[in-house]
Amino acid sequence: MQTFEKTLTVTVDDLDELEHVNNVQYVHWVMDIAKSHWLNNATPALLKNYFWVLVSHHIDYKSSAVLNDTILLKSYVTQAEGVSSTRLVEMYHKQSNRLLVTSETKWCLMDAKTKRPTRITEELANLFN
Repeated sequence: MQTFEKTLTVTVDDLDELEHVNNVQYVHWVMDIAKSHWLNNATPALLKNYFWVLVSHHIDYKSSAVLNDTILLKSYVTQAEGVSSTRLVEMYHKQSNRLLVTSETKWCLMDAKTKRPTRITEELANLFN
């Protein structure tokens, strides 16, 4: 299982009225890292022929982050079969390694031409192993 990582720094725009990262911002980061992982691994032909749509999303908030915190995001695909895959995302306060958020999302692979679900090929599944 391949782990894809990126870091970011909390900005003023990420905060809610309590001066913590807004819960909705964590959802955006989950979506962003999934997209980044796909764009990083997929060939131009795969990007032309397929796209992913979100089917379900579960997120657990463990701890809060504040302005200027550096967040380490880790993402990996735990299952890819049929037309769907399951992706986990973990977010950590980089300096303390404190777990902030865990997320599990289910995605459906779509054919770019037909706009219909399509089976995940071995080539696609292997992109994330």
